[in-house]
Amino acid sequence: MALEVTPVYRNLRTQVRFFGLEAEDLFAILALAVVANILGRFLHREMFGLPMNMVLQYIVPALSIPALMLFKYGKQCGYLQDWVMFHAKPHVYSALERDRELRREYLRLGD
Repeated sequence: MALEVTPVYRNLRTQVRFFGLEAEDLFAILALAVVANILGRFLHREMFGLPMNMVLQYIVPALSIPALMLFKYGKQCGYLQDWVMFHAKPHVYSALERDRELRREYLRLGD
């Protein structure tokens, strides 16, 4: 009995995109929708004749999709994650400042 082989046409480097955004971007929009929903529950006001919680829950994430698409236009993959990590970490502005993460000598002299 011969082994049957069928060709599978897949490209493992193909990235999954939805509305031109990566999965991480969609998670960021989902997190924004959750935070906007929580904030909207505390605001008992109206905007454009609509309750504020509905505006924050639906319109803000819907408008953030094109804004994020414009923000990422021409950028490499994973740019949003790299941008957030860059701004979340403390910056070193002086070359004379001691490194807090490096505890031992980097180079050993005389070995």
